[in-house]
Amino acid sequence: MIPARTAELLRAAVGPGGPSAAALGVVTADGQRDTLVVGHTRHGGPALTGGEWWDLASLTKPLFTAREVLRAAEDGLLDLDDPLARHLPDLAWMQETPLRERTLRQLLTHTAGLGAWARLYTWGDAATIRARFLQEPWEVGPAGPVRYSDLGYVLLGRVLERVRTHPLRNFPLEPGLNFTPDPTHTVSTEVCAWRERLLTGETHDENAAALGGVAGHAGLFGTLEGTLAQAERLLRGGWLSPAAQQLALTPQVPERTLAFVHACPGWSGGSLCSPQAAGHTGFTGTGLWVDPTRGLAWVLLTNRVHPTRHGHFDIQGLRRAVGNTLAAQ
Repeated sequence: MIPARTAELLRAAVGPGGPSAAALGVVTADGQRDTLVVGHTRHGGPALTGGEWWDLASLTKPLFTAREVLRAAEDGLLDLDDPLARHLPDLAWMQETPLRERTLRQLLTHTAGLGAWARLYTWGDAATIRARFLQEPWEVGPAGPVRYSDLGYVLLGRVLERVRTHPLRNFPLEPGLNFTPDPTHTVSTEVCAWRERLLTGETHDENAAALGGVAGHAGLFGTLEGTLAQAERLLRGGWLSPAAQQLALTPQVPERTLAFVHACPGWSGGSLCSPQAAGHTGFTGTGLWVDPTRGLAWVLLTNRVHPTRHGHFDIQGLRRAVGNTLAAQ
């Protein structure tokens, strides 16, 4: 089911100048599955067995945070059009800012006007960062235009903690997903300049790490089978209630659903996907895509930041090539 050309692309990508490891999983609407793993847990390390944990990075956004927000809506704990101040009354206290009135829906779709990123990990310990984050005078642009924002998903994580009354790391996860993987069975990511060590089994994202390893934007790990199971449930049903799952895959604003990026020119899933396809990527080199029209979903996991994020490997080119070769079969 994985075309020979797709396998050739993965084998050619792994090695010197590229990631040390790649894993591909494909599932069809009638439940057929196929997987391929290539390479080693790190350059010079053990060969992959297929059961390793991968740092999913920003796949945390759709597979955990957005999904949990939609679940909380299903349980009547929040509404997608609630303003942030309803759940975070201490947010930007005594500040004249539109942020308090921006909605959960706007945060989910990256249309709340928040910036992309900030150096939270330089602020101090986790308690200091958590306290300062809610009081920082963030620059907030106009609502409406898509502006990809880790900061918005950090806020969504705080909302989830308030409505469920326990920290993110205590949320239940399905098999094959984890916040604290066994390092001896985890694919390595970067030799981190801040932490001054090779990262294996700990969150690559600096801000999520500084917040204790888990935040709304990053911190989730997954196995190939566990991540592919999420793609299969998105494709075949059962990821959420039918109403919520439809919202997760249907455009709410240009190029964005409530959880994923919708197919658009130049996107990561390739140009041969149907217009109804959706997916999301992670900075470490991960990605998940669903094409309901073609009855196909796939997961591509790499450690493209190993040993450094400053290499020249074309991860977007590989993602698009994989998507196109799968669609063409």
